[in-house]
Amino acid sequence: MPPGETTGGIDVRLDELLAERGMTLTELSHRVQVTIANLSILKTGKGKAIRFSTLARLCEVLECQPGDLLRYSSEEGRG
Repeated sequence: MPPGETTGGIDVRLDELLAERGMTLTELSHRVQVTIANLSILKTGKGKAIRFSTLARLCEVLECQPGDLLRYSSEEGRG
C-alpha cells in the first residue's frame, strides 16, 4: 500500500441520528442550511470532505458530538 493510503474509511451515521431524533433529511437540510443533495452525498459515504463549519452545524442541530456522527472503520469491518 502506498504511503498515506488507508484500507479503511469513514462511516457517516446520519441515518441513525436522524431516526433517533425523529427528524427528516429535509428538516435537517433547512436547519443546517445545506442542500439535501449534499447531505445525501454525505450520508451515503460518497463525500470526500466536510467543512468544520458544516460539521459544527450538524452537531448543533443533532445535539451530538463529531464522534457520534463520524466513525472510522477498517476495510474488513465495513459493509
